[in-house]
Amino acid sequence: MADEAAVRVMFTCLGNICRSPMAEAVFADIVKKKGLTDLFHIESSGTAGYHVGEDPDPRTVQTCRGHNVPIQHSAQQLSRAHLASFDYVLVMDDSNLQNVQRLAGGRRETKAKVHLFGEFDPNGERIIADPYYGGINGFEHNFQQVTRCSEGFLKHLGY
Repeated sequence: MADEAAVRVMFTCLGNICRSPMAEAVFADIVKKKGLTDLFHIESSGTAGYHVGEDPDPRTVQTCRGHNVPIQHSAQQLSRAHLASFDYVLVMDDSNLQNVQRLAGGRRETKAKVHLFGEFDPNGERIIADPYYGGINGFEHNFQQVTRCSEGFLKHLGY
C-alpha cells in the first residue's frame, strides 16, 4: 500500500460495479507495470449506494481478466470524507460529475480535484458511457477508453 505522500486517486461512476472498478484495476495495473505502485493510493466508488459491498459486474471482471488485468473490488459509495482525503476524483460522465459537485457543495475541506476521466483520453472521447444495460462490447470499449485515459492521466502527472 502506498504511503501518506502518495497521490490518492478515486475513480467514480454511478454504482461502482462497471466503469470505476475497471478504471481502478486498469490504472493500478499500468502503475504496477511502470514500477510506480508506491507513489499511488488507488480506489473506486459510486455516487449512489445501490451496490455497496458487491463484487464488480461479471462482464467487468471478464473483460479485465481477458486482458490479464487483475481485478478484486467491493463496491463503496463516495463520501465527503473521500473528497477531503483524495487528491483526484476521476468521474466517468457528466451525471457523475454533477453528483460529485453536489456532494462537495463548495466545502473548503474538499481537497480532491474533480475531473472527467475522459479529459485525459488522447483520442478526445470525454465520456465513458455506462455499459450496464448493453452487451460485452460496451465493456470492451470501456476497457480501451480507461486504458488510454490511464496513460493520459499519468502523462498529465508527469509520469
